[in-house]
Amino acid sequence: MPSKTFPGSKITRRVKRASRDAIRGFRRFLTGRRLDPAPYRGEIRGYSGVKLKNDSRAGLNVALLAMPQGMAYALVAGLPIHFGITCSVVAALIAPLFAGSRHPILGPTNATAFMVFSYFAVSQDGTNLAIMPLLVLMVGIILIAGALLKLADIIQYVSRSVIIGYIAGASLLIIANQMRYVLGVGPSGGSSFFTIASGTLLQFEDVNWATLLLGTGTLAVYFCLIKFMKGWPTFALALLLATLVAALCNLRENFSVETFETVQLGSLLPDLSIFAQPGLFDEIAQLSGLALGLAFLASLENSVMAKNLASRTGESPDLNQDMLGAGMANVGCSMLSGMVASGSLTRSALNYSSGAATRLASVFSALFCVAGLLLLAPMTRYIPQCALAALVIAVALTLINWRQMRICFRATRSDAATLVVTFLAALVMPLHVAIFIGAGTAVALFLRKAARPELVEYNLGKGGQLNERRAGQGRGIPSISIVHVEGELFFGASELFRSQIQATASDPNLKIVILRMKNAHHLDATSVIALEDLVLFLRRNGRELIVSGVMKDVYRVLKNAGAVKLIGKENIFPGSVDNPNIATRNALKRAQEILGTSEADVRIFS
Repeated sequence: MPSKTFPGSKITRRVKRASRDAIRGFRRFLTGRRLDPAPYRGEIRGYSGVKLKNDSRAGLNVALLAMPQGMAYALVAGLPIHFGITCSVVAALIAPLFAGSRHPILGPTNATAFMVFSYFAVSQDGTNLAIMPLLVLMVGIILIAGALLKLADIIQYVSRSVIIGYIAGASLLIIANQMRYVLGVGPSGGSSFFTIASGTLLQFEDVNWATLLLGTGTLAVYFCLIKFMKGWPTFALALLLATLVAALCNLRENFSVETFETVQLGSLLPDLSIFAQPGLFDEIAQLSGLALGLAFLASLENSVMAKNLASRTGESPDLNQDMLGAGMANVGCSMLSGMVASGSLTRSALNYSSGAATRLASVFSALFCVAGLLLLAPMTRYIPQCALAALVIAVALTLINWRQMRICFRATRSDAATLVVTFLAALVMPLHVAIFIGAGTAVALFLRKAARPELVEYNLGKGGQLNERRAGQGRGIPSISIVHVEGELFFGASELFRSQIQATASDPNLKIVILRMKNAHHLDATSVIALEDLVLFLRRNGRELIVSGVMKDVYRVLKNAGAVKLIGKENIFPGSVDNPNIATRNALKRAQEILGTSEADVRIFS
């Protein structure tokens, strides 16, 4: 006697099969492009004296730029300057052990420092120092997880208009914040560009003229060095000259400027008490938005940097491997008093132009930075705050790319709108919010542009040919409407697609709608639901839907979603590449069979 099969057992088997398929698919996704835990092995083999010479020379050049830049970016973020130096050392030492590219130099950058500052700008009680290790660790973990999940490839879909608008807005924000050091006045008490600028201007009567003169003088010297001493470490030279002048000025009682505190080597070890506090998970929840924004920005900078260098070297960048290197670098920075690390385009370009042969050039730059820190740590108390702030302003000014902004304004309205929205958001909102608003705006405008199906009406000619109906041209009353679907049928276009066909079906004489889907692509759940709603709408009004020209990928989506059963296999006609019109002919025969006639009036929409 045959055993009975109960419905519950069928459902259980289907659930198990679907679970196995999902697990296999996820496993194939993870193992498709495995990350290399030690990508440096190939370069270590056969390492020669010539490569050692080139790497050490490049490392020295990078260290001369990384030391003062690290201090400057720590000042940008509102942190003690040793945070920037530590990040320059640790990130440059760890990142090349896991990154895929040879020339990138990781460390503090303007963009990530901007974002940290905009979040902690309202905090003047030192709480940002206490939670910085936790924030940097969260960024590192997010980057490592993104690398394992192969998320770096998604970065290429971020519009360049977002980056240009973000950098322009962030540059103005940091210029406004650094002006208080150049003017020698107190904190403005604001966090947005307008509140910082207005708060600084209201203190103009308290300006320290010695500070203002030294700051503007440093700015002028820096731009002169850039123009007449190309190839020299202009940032370090300008800061050195300003430090000498400040030392002379401070010998006079009525002409002194404020300097930094001496960097104590013991301060390089962070306060990790945040990890033992009972409110740790509350802090994690509060910092999650900022950590995601910083991780997104760091991966974006790594992508831009890797592609820029690859265009010079001819290498093929592995963005996910580079994301792993950035993640490990941030985990290392969290163990010491380091700030968020990202890929520096300026230091990476200098590393390449200096003739770096392998990734060990980054390690050498870190070692030279350590040597400089040990030798020069007592000298940091002579560095004037106004001079370093002036150099930060100079760097911020160079980041505003007027040519690229003009291109965005002239290219398309969508690019111009995205740039303006991102720019304004960066001026009035925290930067980790502004960059997501800009990215969301770019995606929304693209979807709006992509989700615009057009309907072009055709009449059936006397010879059976299809002719486009011109405006004002008469037509017969159709009993069959052929709707040719052209383009993407993803979620953004599904509702407009359904409403347009329902408007077509409002003709009381219409009995059959033939949906020609040969050139329809990328169906998703939303579009399938819209299609099912259309079928039910037509049947409630005594009409029928026939689908023709269905290609394999579209049919697979319809079958998996259960739409084939609702429409009926007898009403679905697959497409043919060799004879694209045969499906439409078969669909017309099916329509005439339903109508019980051998001929029908036809109206075609494309």
